[in-house]
Amino acid sequence: MHQTLNITGTFILFSMLVFMPSTSFAKGEIIFTAPPRGPVAKETKMYKPVADYLSRVINKKIIYKFPGNWLTYQNDMQKGKYDIVFDGPHFVAWRIKRDKHEPLVKLPGKLAFAVFSSKKNEKVDKITDLQGRTVCALAPPFLGTLTLYSLFKNPARQPLVLEVKSFPATFKGVTSGKCQAGVLRDILFKRFNKKKKQAKMIYHSKGIPNQAITAGARISKKDKEKITNALLSDKGNQILKGINARFNKKNKPWLPTSIKEYKGLHILLKDVWGFD
Repeated sequence: MHQTLNITGTFILFSMLVFMPSTSFAKGEIIFTAPPRGPVAKETKMYKPVADYLSRVINKKIIYKFPGNWLTYQNDMQKGKYDIVFDGPHFVAWRIKRDKHEPLVKLPGKLAFAVFSSKKNEKVDKITDLQGRTVCALAPPFLGTLTLYSLFKNPARQPLVLEVKSFPATFKGVTSGKCQAGVLRDILFKRFNKKKKQAKMIYHSKGIPNQAITAGARISKKDKEKITNALLSDKGNQILKGINARFNKKNKPWLPTSIKEYKGLHILLKDVWGFD
């Protein structure tokens, strides 16, 4: 089991799952969704144009559904309720293995993470030094935190994750001495550490494929091809501008992808909220 220090947050999330109604799904609807990373209005503005565009592309009604919260998102994913999804490589790989999804297009670049400590911390110089120590990180299913957990095969030797709410808070938590180490995407670590160089990297993960859009078994092979071609077109790039503004600021072209690229990455979700 993964160790985290956020009893209040965990209780709230559990309550949301137990006492809030799950998103309703009408029979026959084609559902497009993405993780609930922000308010419903902001997320809808980003993703609804994609659903509307793909509706026109395959001449079938596709509806964007805002999941409401992370536990509902993962619960409905495990029940196979989503037909088209944009999210991280660990979820992509899980749906490939468990729900017959196929990745169609992905964001350019790789995802790699830095585990780092304060330069003043003489007790932490390598990853094994973190056994039993506190690490500032976003709560699972943040990929960086799951990457950290994967480095410790024995749960009893895992570090204790102190949940923070933002990437800047992760860096500040380490440099202020609140935590013994932190986890950030490597490019963010380099950006935050560029001026004062207060931190040292103690582990750099191997890059894995970026976030992707997948389609499930209810989408025909012909429609998957149409969706892929449409999203890789100039028009598709315009429709994806909201996603690009958040995750692809240099507006680099999206790329076609394959099942092979994501093989085995589902293991990062092991023991996280019902994933196996």
